Amino acid sequence: MPPLLEIDALEVRYGAVRALRGISFTVEEGEIVTLIGANGAGKTTALRTISGLVAAWGGSIRYRGRDLHGVAAHRLVREGLVQVPEGRIIFGNLTVQENLDLAAWWRRDRGEVRADLERVFQMFPRLAERRRQRGGTLSGGEQQMLAVARGIMARPRLMLLDEPSMGLAPLLVREIFHAIREIRRGGTTILLVEQNVNMALAVANRAYVLQTGEIILEGRPEDLRENPEVRAAYLGEAAHGQGRKG
Repeated sequence: MPPLLEIDALEVRYGAVRALRGISFTVEEGEIVTLIGANGAGKTTALRTISGLVAAWGGSIRYRGRDLHGVAAHRLVREGLVQVPEGRIIFGNLTVQENLDLAAWWRRDRGEVRADLERVFQMFPRLAERRRQRGGTLSGGEQQMLAVARGIMARPRLMLLDEPSMGLAPLLVREIFHAIREIRRGGTTILLVEQNVNMALAVANRAYVLQTGEIILEGRPEDLRENPEVRAAYLGEAAHGQGRKG
């Protein structure tokens, strides 16, 4: 059985700049896989290319065995490939409820939509309390909860999470990562980009380290934690709340 997601020799260029230099990796059904690396390493570019927001220059992306070349981003959402972008990007003029309803507008399984909404409010009780509040008036942490909840409402089979803990207080970071575990327990596979390397390795089944557009290391989180290069470059900083992004 092929991996849920298979990236082969993926190349992305911004003009003369090679943002991704032929990277290859896989995500198996039911896993949390994390991409770590410094600012500018290509992590966010990888997610945006997989979700159809950036065009690949070379290589291939296969999802559920299907080549995604030329498939529009909105089509991928309907096929269960959903990105929760860096920076939240919620609709600030809409209420929490309207943001969630909009994420599920295309779904016809209304009973399941109601069940997912209930699940979201159980996962993030503060969103239930603020369901009639405009998204733009929420705190940063609440907006991040809403961004993740909106991803859940799209009923993903594969969720791409880009920097979900960025700018959040430690207590909220723990809450978001608890939600990530719950999402995976609910049957959703996750590809995670995260500046808090310690937290990312704590939830992941496997990890890849990117450096200037190339994968330089891969393996199980427990092995990468013991790698001197990873410890020196990422874990010392992440442990003090100074994780890198990119």
